[in-house]
Amino acid sequence: MIEVIRPGPLATVQDLGRPGHAHLGVPRSGAADERALRLANRLVGNPEGAACVEFTLGGATLRFDSPAWIAVTGAPAFLRVDGRGSGAHAPCHVPAGAAVELGTPPSGLRSYLAVRGGLMVGRVLGSRSTDVLSGLGPAALTSGDRLPVGGTEGLDDITVDLAPAPPLPASPVLRILPGPRDDWFGPDAITALTSTPYTVTPETNRVGIRLDGAPLARTREGELSSEGMVTGAVQVPPSGLPIVFLADHPTTGGYPVIGVLASAEVPRAAQLRPGQTVRFRLN
Repeated sequence: MIEVIRPGPLATVQDLGRPGHAHLGVPRSGAADERALRLANRLVGNPEGAACVEFTLGGATLRFDSPAWIAVTGAPAFLRVDGRGSGAHAPCHVPAGAAVELGTPPSGLRSYLAVRGGLMVGRVLGSRSTDVLSGLGPAALTSGDRLPVGGTEGLDDITVDLAPAPPLPASPVLRILPGPRDDWFGPDAITALTSTPYTVTPETNRVGIRLDGAPLARTREGELSSEGMVTGAVQVPPSGLPIVFLADHPTTGGYPVIGVLASAEVPRAAQLRPGQTVRFRLN
């Protein structure tokens, strides 16, 4: 078992989510930075989709009842095991009774801690993920929570001692595909979106990233009937300021979508923190 001593600003259990239920109004959810979760699991020999802890801005402490192997990926939070510093993006042994502390990462927003065997919290619709929008899955972690860990029989051996990761860019440029409702905007809107920087606002969470910058003007009046939404959609409400949808986004929406992030850019978007600037370019 793992005891949560301090969860930090927001810590949730995440796996690869619950796809296939959007027609029922159930978002996929899952890790906001899916790439980081997959890597953390590979480093400890787990299947890529095993449940991990997703930390927001670190600041957490966990205590392990039994010896374990862990790996931390994503935002590079400083890791301390039993009082000694340890590297991220690498397997790390945790002795029985030891505390694991995550500091606040100097860049990025979300860090992922995988434990060999995976976290065995209960499944809801096939997933162990916390969905902050719908409330499905386990609640966000709080002090005193205890997390069961699965067995290790049949898992892959731990064979990699380090997985170097490039630094997270201070001002990333994200590739975007136009549409499906870019015809609701004039050409000046696309130009503004792809030629000026936007700033990530504090009103940002696992549902989406609210941006501040050049408003995007419409050429059509009225509102859409609700239609399906996907992760990475750039939706534009009446304010003209775009919102980039992340893992816990609603399955439908009535504001026009001017573009959608290329799928490879979603993990980078998930690491944006308030105050950062971001640019877009057409793919």
